[in-house]
Amino acid sequence: MGPRLPHRPAGDGTALRIIVPLPSRDFDPTEVAVPWKVLRGAGHEIAFATPDGARGYADAIMLTGQGLDPWGLVPGLQHFTLVGSVLRADRAARDTYATLEEDEAFLRPERHDRLDAAAYDALLLPGGHRARGMRAYLESAAVASFTAAMFDAGKPVGAICHGVLVAARATSQQSGRSVLYGRKTTSLTWRQEHLAWSIARVSRFWDPNYYRTYNEAAGEAQGYCGVQAEVTRALASPADYLDVPRDIPDFARKTDGRHRDSMDDERPAFVVRDGNYVSARWPGDAYTFAKTFAQVLAEKS
Repeated sequence: MGPRLPHRPAGDGTALRIIVPLPSRDFDPTEVAVPWKVLRGAGHEIAFATPDGARGYADAIMLTGQGLDPWGLVPGLQHFTLVGSVLRADRAARDTYATLEEDEAFLRPERHDRLDAAAYDALLLPGGHRARGMRAYLESAAVASFTAAMFDAGKPVGAICHGVLVAARATSQQSGRSVLYGRKTTSLTWRQEHLAWSIARVSRFWDPNYYRTYNEAAGEAQGYCGVQAEVTRALASPADYLDVPRDIPDFARKTDGRHRDSMDDERPAFVVRDGNYVSARWPGDAYTFAKTFAQVLAEKS
């Protein structure tokens, strides 16, 4: 169990109230727990919401790594992880998630359909890829409507990985377009999604599409239903979708799928800020994503 985190209570003049909508299950533990740790450490109040108001559960495979190796179905062998130990959340994120599971707000979330934009100062949209639990969140009319209301009110919004899809699908009441139209963003890239999918198709052969939330229909090009492609279709221009430039320092570290950032090392991360909106690609960006969002909030408080 990780140490309890420092927390400055709301009402000191700097704390803002941040809402984190979650699915009932299968969200990514790093993308929820790490921002919670960073933002709570900055003195903000973090609230959560789920479809039914019951606590949500992270994707167990991303916590244990069990089920990502070819022997994952063999009784007695599933605890031995090789591929799983690389693809699951790292130790720091797992420890932070264990601490999050003791948090009162996490254990007693709001309901999606009761969210009111007037009650919150900022919105954070985490991701996760497992279709079983994530589709209900990604396709929620209540979450989309609330997300649009937060954007339309000019409040800070952060989105990481599949969380960017929630924003891309949210229609502004002011413009009638996606709230991301006219903004610059990143998300889980097709390169990342395809790499993880390619590995899991072999290592998790009995469930080869574990890393694909949506699959292409007959006649659709590979990647058409990937996160990057759908987000790009919501933008004013394909040029508004940003990926790691090849000439940027630490390009290999940012794109190899093995290195993850930390509180003290931003080199593996790639985060995009456009005004009050912050986006990131995957769990490996989570610390830098949260710190960037904290900076946005500091400018607002």
